[in-house]
Amino acid sequence: MVKTGREKNTKNKAKHSKLMAQKKNKKKTEAQLRKEKLKNIIKKMKENSGDKE
Repeated sequence: MVKTGREKNTKNKAKHSKLMAQKKNKKKTEAQLRKEKLKNIIKKMKENSGDKE
């Protein structure tokens, strides 16, 4: 059966897709930054432990 009445609302669909992509990219960049920070902390700890010995 054919849908009667208004046309499909594709504007909201596009907006939702855009927002979800934004959210996904934000999470990905935050995870990457966290990994880099942890690597730096580990690197500093290894350097400091080598100096004390």
